[in-house]
This record gives sequence, C-alpha cells and structure tokens, in this order.
Amino acid sequence: MNIDAITSDQGTLSIRALGDTSDSSYTVMNMGPQHPSTHGVLRLVLTLDGERVVRGEPDVGYLHTGIEKQAEVKTYQQALTLTDRMDYLSPLNNNLGYALAVEKLLGAEIPERVSHIRVLLCELSRLASHLVWLGTSGLDAGAMSTFLYCFQEREKILDLFETLSGVRMMTSYITVGGLMADLPDGFLDQVRKYLDGFPRELEMYHGLLTGNSIWLERTKGIGALSRQTAIEYGCTGAVARASGVDWDVRRDLPYSAYADYEFKVPLCSEGDSYARYLVRMEEMEQAYRICRQALDKIAPSGPYRTSNRKIVPPPKWEISVSMEALIHHFKLFTEGFSPPPGEVYQRIESPKGELGFHMVSDGSNKPYRMRVRTPSLSHVQALPVLLKGCLLADVVVVLASLDFVLGDVDR
Repeated sequence: MNIDAITSDQGTLSIRALGDTSDSSYTVMNMGPQHPSTHGVLRLVLTLDGERVVRGEPDVGYLHTGIEKQAEVKTYQQALTLTDRMDYLSPLNNNLGYALAVEKLLGAEIPERVSHIRVLLCELSRLASHLVWLGTSGLDAGAMSTFLYCFQEREKILDLFETLSGVRMMTSYITVGGLMADLPDGFLDQVRKYLDGFPRELEMYHGLLTGNSIWLERTKGIGALSRQTAIEYGCTGAVARASGVDWDVRRDLPYSAYADYEFKVPLCSEGDSYARYLVRMEEMEQAYRICRQALDKIAPSGPYRTSNRKIVPPPKWEISVSMEALIHHFKLFTEGFSPPPGEVYQRIESPKGELGFHMVSDGSNKPYRMRVRTPSLSHVQALPVLLKGCLLADVVVVLASLDFVLGDVDR
C-alpha cells in the first residue's frame, strides 16, 4: 500500500491509501504529546511497516501561548518578558532579538560597553542551551553519564545568571535601550573563573561520545538531510550547517558587537545526526572563544543603557536630575515610549538557528504587530523527510539531533 497523505482535521488524523492492497500490514502509532523523548508536547503520528517508519507527521499546537498576539496589547517594555518564554532554554538571545528590533524602530544608539556585555551573555546562553541538547541527546541514546555531567555544568552558568539578575532562567536582563542593571561587582571575574574550567569539561564530553562505537552506530547515517532540502525547508543554525549550508547571522549580517569578534563557523557535509552533533560541539568551543574575547573588551565601568530618557528613565541616584524631572521620566517609562510608524525585521543567530522579529509600529506605545520567525518550527517541519525510512528506535535520536523547543514552535 502507498500512503498518500496523513491530514489533520479537528485533531483527527486519517490515512488515505492508494491501490487495492490491504492496509493491515501498516501500523499507525501516536508518539507523544506526553512522550519524554519528544522534547516537549510534540505529537508524532508514525506510520510503521514493522519497525520501519513509512511516514512521520508532526502535530504541533499543544503548547500554544499566543505570545505574538499578546504583544499587541502590551507596551514595548512589557512585551519583552514574553520573549523569555519562547526558546526558554535561551531567553537572553530572545531578549536581544526583540530589543534590537525595537531599538531599530526607535533609531536608538546603544553604548559600546552594552553591546559587548550582550555578546558575552548570549554566548554563555548558547553554551547553556547546547549543554541541555548534549545531555538530553545522550540520554535518549542511553548515555546517562553525559546527561548528568552536562546538567551539572549548565547549573554553573545558571548560577552566573542568578548572580546577574536574581533569576536563573527568565532573566529579562537584556532590555530595550540597554540592560536591566549594571553588572554586579566581581561578575566578570566569576565568568572568567567558570571559563577556565570549561575546556576540560568539553574534552570530557568528546571522550564520552565522539569516538564511542555505540554513539557512532546510533547517529551516523541516521536522519540525513541534504543541503538542498535544508534550504528548501528553511533550516538554519547547526541543522543547516551540518548539511553544508555556510550561513551564520553573527558573521554574515553582524549585529550588536559581533563584527569585532573572531570565530569560526563549523561546517559538515554529511547532514546526519552525527554531523549535527559535531557542529554543535565545535560551536561550544567557538562560543567559549567569543566569551574570552568579550571579557577583554568589556570596560570595567561605564553606561549600561542609552542616555535617551524617552526610552529609559534616569537612575534615581543621579543628583543632577530634579525630582519633578525624575517623576516625569518614570511616567514616560511606565506608560511606554511611542516609536514612529514603520516596520523592521531583525534577525540574530540563536542557539537553535536564525531567530527573526518582524515588528510593525503604528506610532502608539504598543506593537501594532509582532511576528517571530523561530528556527524550531522550520526544523520540525522537516521531520517527515528526516524520519522516512528510519527505524522506530532511531526516531528519538533524530528528534534530539534537531534540538528544537516547543515553546519556540507554538507561539
């Protein structure tokens, strides 16, 4: 029997078969949305011929938050906190993409020190995100020790974020106009101390998996994605680079202060799960390299946000500002600034791939429209191509290799 299509109609999926043969040789199985290996509330409808996947269809929408619509009824400052909940493993990158889009609308000038701090925080966030991917990918293939080591290392980065903002994950620290607050005393020294031990940890991860015969058998040749198919599906980030697509927004369309940094964009041509593993492992090494450079570029003191008082209020300890002016500025801040009418598109390189914010202003203090282009959605859409012909046991490995987050898919 040839499977022509699996379509969704009010949550009910049906199979249309072509030909006269009976469909009894095929099994249709739900994987998720509660299955732990779907990395969130993703439902997969798998059509199986024995242990072989004939077709795999993703069914998304179980985590729909309406973030894009919610932003329309919140001021530009309030809507920032919504972005933490998209790719919740990398909130600071989401904050940066949103803040850059609004700053582009405003034509705001951001201090150079702020730009370098943002780079440092986003690369630390990239390390934290990749550690979750590596640990859970190993766990899906049976490597329990890798999971424990990676989460132990991620906790150290979350400790840094807690020192910085008081919050471990949803920090909302990168804000429109700059940063929520200045760096606490000794923070850069703490980051430097953490980075001193990271190469040793990364070497241990390579020792656990890179040459491991079981890991090689589970990932090599599994879930292969050609370069052309990756482009057609809009894949970005490590998924695309593992298929030979030489594209990185940080290098090709530099934002913030990335133009001042030297780093390598890792590439592979095989496009399988092992290639995606190698690319992300190299990305962690490059993120470490960028963090080291950022520590040397960040001035020990200086402004941590723009001086434009229509965007951010003055600190209350500025004696030169009268109480009346201070109250006026805080009123402007709480009511929200009003960018001139227009629209912008701002893209950044998040740990998952290209993250883009399309924002439209009608001259009010709220976004008229916000549309987010997230990398995870494009990668989930490619699952039917990646899963076709795989064994059922390989499905979880393919899912893990894409490193998607359902909060990034359902908005």
